[in-house]
Amino acid sequence: MKNVGIVGYGVSIPHLRIKTKNIARAWNSSMNPGRALGVHEKSVPNYDEDTITLSVEAALRALERSTIQSNEVGAIYIGSESHPYAVKPSSTIVAEAIGMTNDYMAIDTQFACKAGTANMQIVIGLVSSLMIKNGLAIGTDCAQSTAGDALEYTAAAGSAAIIIGRKNIAVKIIDTLSYSSDAPDFWRREGETCPKHAGRFTGEPAYFKHIMMATKNILEKTKTQPSDYDHVVFHMPNGKFPGNVALKMGFTEKQLKAGLVVGNLGNTYSASSMIGLCSVFDIAKPGQNILLTSYGSGSGSDAFVFETTRELTKIQRKASKTSTLLVNKKYISYTSYLRLKNKIVL
Repeated sequence: MKNVGIVGYGVSIPHLRIKTKNIARAWNSSMNPGRALGVHEKSVPNYDEDTITLSVEAALRALERSTIQSNEVGAIYIGSESHPYAVKPSSTIVAEAIGMTNDYMAIDTQFACKAGTANMQIVIGLVSSLMIKNGLAIGTDCAQSTAGDALEYTAAAGSAAIIIGRKNIAVKIIDTLSYSSDAPDFWRREGETCPKHAGRFTGEPAYFKHIMMATKNILEKTKTQPSDYDHVVFHMPNGKFPGNVALKMGFTEKQLKAGLVVGNLGNTYSASSMIGLCSVFDIAKPGQNILLTSYGSGSGSDAFVFETTRELTKIQRKASKTSTLLVNKKYISYTSYLRLKNKIVL
């Protein structure tokens, strides 16, 4: 992966939020499962927001941070489990909206919450092989949940876009690998509106196994150890799991802090670990090492090792930071949340 790296990045988060305590209150719950999971509030897409509009905004911010134009992007891959159309790509709509030419590769992908990082691996391969000069990998979701289910307290909306290229590299890509198996912890059949999950089974044999094995393997492959990293990002289904993984594997709370955004955002599924990564990029200094491990139910994890360069400091302030997007918010009631969820316009 010599001379291949990240040349631009951007995030999009809806303006609206709902506090998890208000969800609990609506269900007359004596306890707030969201608080127990370390999620205090979550983002909510408005009537005119979906994974396509969020992807457009994130992609434009990524381009704003880069030194390339949209017509220099040779591929666009969008990962989500909530594409607006069952048959019609999101990728071509986003490409048209951001001004790409017609000479590009495009596809929508799906692998639960790791579709975005899988796209990063695909684009890395295309750029490394010299098939394209620059490629755009997007992870985006407006996560679905059944009313009253535990997922309702965490399922959120957001998007992250990463441009990978060979010139003016802000973040070097040192290595990447994956760990996958058939672990049916979370699923949604064709025609069903909301996913189902296997409760506690989503933890130890699924999330923890895959995250820890992928992380262990990339540490061994790169001959590094937890103390070698300045920042670490794990997929954030809630606020507890990433911290537990860090503790088990010898990482510290300080290493995890910059990318742990789930508490005031919720689980943005395919965008989750990528938004955490972008949050780290916002504050990282040149010469720092970053480890990222995503997770997608079904199941699999993608692990990456990055090293920041001086170019990163030149682009950090060129677009809205993740922290700015997180504080730019408006709270809504549970009634308003249901209207938005069911597309009821008054």
